[in-house]
Amino acid sequence: MNVNAINGYSSDPGGAGGAYSLDGLAAAVLDGRGAVVRWTATAQDLTGVTAEEVCGRPVRELMADLPDDLRNGPKMPASGRVRLRHRCGDVIDVTFRTIEVEGSAEFLVLAAPTHSVADHEQGAALLRALSSQDRITIALHDTDLATVQTNATRGALDGRPVQPGTRLSGVLCAEDAEDLEAVLRQVLQTGVPAVRRNQQVRWRQDPARPHTLSVSAFRLEDGKGRPTGVAALYIDSADELRTRRHLDLAREVAERVGASLDVVRTAQDLADVIAPAFGDLAVVVLAHSVFEGDEPSRQVGGGDLHLRTAALAPADAVWPAGIRHGGLVPPLSDHPLLRSSQHGKTVVYGREDFVALFGGPQPAQYVLPEDAHTVMVAPLYARGLTLGDIVVWRTGRSDPFTEDEADLMKQIASRGALAIDNARRYTREHRAAVALQERLLPPATTDTAAAETAGVYLPAGGGADISGDWYDAIALPSLRLALVAGDVVGHGMPASATMGRLRAAIQTLADLEMEPDELLTRIADLVQRLAAEAPPGGHDSIGATCLYAVYDPVTQRCTMASAGHPPPVLVRPGGSAEPVGISPGPPLSVSGMPYETTTIDLEPGSILALYTDGLIERGDRDIDQGLRCLTDALAASCRPGRALDETGRALLAGLVDQMPRDDATLLLARTRAVPAKNTAHWEIPANLAAVCEAREWAARQLTLWGLNDLLFTTELIVSELVTNAIRYGRPPAELRLIRHNVLVCEVTDSSSTQPRLRRARTTDEGGRGLFLVAQLGTRWGCRHGQNRKTIWSEQHIDCPR
Repeated sequence: MNVNAINGYSSDPGGAGGAYSLDGLAAAVLDGRGAVVRWTATAQDLTGVTAEEVCGRPVRELMADLPDDLRNGPKMPASGRVRLRHRCGDVIDVTFRTIEVEGSAEFLVLAAPTHSVADHEQGAALLRALSSQDRITIALHDTDLATVQTNATRGALDGRPVQPGTRLSGVLCAEDAEDLEAVLRQVLQTGVPAVRRNQQVRWRQDPARPHTLSVSAFRLEDGKGRPTGVAALYIDSADELRTRRHLDLAREVAERVGASLDVVRTAQDLADVIAPAFGDLAVVVLAHSVFEGDEPSRQVGGGDLHLRTAALAPADAVWPAGIRHGGLVPPLSDHPLLRSSQHGKTVVYGREDFVALFGGPQPAQYVLPEDAHTVMVAPLYARGLTLGDIVVWRTGRSDPFTEDEADLMKQIASRGALAIDNARRYTREHRAAVALQERLLPPATTDTAAAETAGVYLPAGGGADISGDWYDAIALPSLRLALVAGDVVGHGMPASATMGRLRAAIQTLADLEMEPDELLTRIADLVQRLAAEAPPGGHDSIGATCLYAVYDPVTQRCTMASAGHPPPVLVRPGGSAEPVGISPGPPLSVSGMPYETTTIDLEPGSILALYTDGLIERGDRDIDQGLRCLTDALAASCRPGRALDETGRALLAGLVDQMPRDDATLLLARTRAVPAKNTAHWEIPANLAAVCEAREWAARQLTLWGLNDLLFTTELIVSELVTNAIRYGRPPAELRLIRHNVLVCEVTDSSSTQPRLRRARTTDEGGRGLFLVAQLGTRWGCRHGQNRKTIWSEQHIDCPR
């Protein structure tokens, strides 16, 4: 292409200054002495002097000043700049060039204003620079969109879509040529330029490999404004698009990788970002210990590296038999490239190198995609640990990896390694927290004379966040059962530790057989003490709510108290359900306030549900709505023949979000009753003669129950307990026997005096009663009620009836 012709002038590279073809170019013919022989109209336009006025006169007379090269003689230099006088008196700066006329002493002088020449020269320089670029094609198309001129050479198709004298369809695939011609035709018809339009094209000689061109087109017009064609710039934007894709890929890695604290999920996010955007296939392999949250070994060299596949992408790709989720990576040869990778370098393997890494074609075939030609391995290196590798394959006709892509993958692997290591460390901490939580919580199910229970617990975040919610079922003396549900403020290890301390304290106080209101008062004092011991700024983070209930299967009554905790739900044997009307006291973080007890009667087969607020609180409903949903769900789910643990899991799954923001705990207790035939009562007269009568009554009752083997020990226990009630207590008093898997002997009187076990001296006549009771029974104790106390003793029954 004659590039300069596009801009309206041409230059002769052989001349000193070039030859100009500009609108308004002045021309004159001088003789050998420098006198004007001929004068053109354009020269007259330039100077305002007519031919009649100037012909025959030396041209020097028109000059405002003489340059040095004109003062030395009449001969004009080949080119230069002079200042001419205009007829009106102005001075014009012009650039000229002289051309000798063959066969004559005359010579032609061409001149134009210097500023006009400079503009055209800069434009020509710009066009020459554009036409010399490897990835820029300049083309002129006529009104039929045939190529008129182009800087592309025939046969040079790499990055250049057109050839002189051809149409686009002669170079591009038909469909792509039609799309590109549609753009040019629109520019020709409307005159609106097309600027940086990206077009996907395929060469006819290589249709399998697409290219991206940035197309800019402008309409050409003649002097009257009529369209004469289209000037188009075709720029190969592959590098630009590649750079943009790399930036987009790095940004997507930053946005997507690391959002999860699960090791496998993080690895999968990393693989999904890489393939197919960067490579055709991607695998993330991690050290076996990383899955468990532990640090990987620092093994270097070949052998069994204890690597497992954590992620594959794309998921629907055809993978070799040896690559599957969770699968082990076969032993590797001690290859130099392997050691480079183990020292933190991103390595690109050819197919042959990869085959050698696995010890030959046969084992490599087990893990090598069939049409893979290049593989890149980037180590996942973070905080001094090599967690695993990212393995990316290019297959089929895709381009091999470049050095720039290896640098990019190194950056991606670095960010991915940090995300995976964060997930690994979280897994380790979470596993420790889960282990602590499992050891702090009671068994999921219990089976006692009072009730069968089942507890379920779901941490916040669907298991991702351990907290301080808990439940408990504590077996108490006289076949009674304490039911507990509590919720500690906060999450994590501190909340779990606080929960453990509260649960231990409640179990201790429960063994002292305190009433529910008194027990909660003591626990509130403990919470206040824990808050005082907290580090500065952490006082307000210590708090809890709790519900404590005690069920007696003999009386079939349940007494409960609440410290800011939601009420339990009672499901009666007939299937109806309702919240229990209790008067909740303040949370345990507020001490000095009284708690009220509520007592209800429970039929055998009733289900009492204790829970924490995570079960009834959700973003789309308030607490009252949540409680109604729970009540309805319990009424529908709690059927007589259905196992409680199954019921609890189903309720939790139906009522709690998949990723709850708070812990959810549910404790179900299906109550039982001790049959009336297994209990016996006897009013104790207020005289010492009643001791003998009590022994005789107890012996008759044990004989009736078939417990003759316990007659002797029971008579001694009854004798001592009744004697103490008559001697130290106040009437009325009562003796009660309860038979289940243990024989319970209880003596209740109206005194609040606490009995004390002591060792009597040899000379003492008394003081051995409770010592004998403790030695004869498996355990004994004392509990206090309102204006009364009960001393009890238990004996194990070998064959319960």
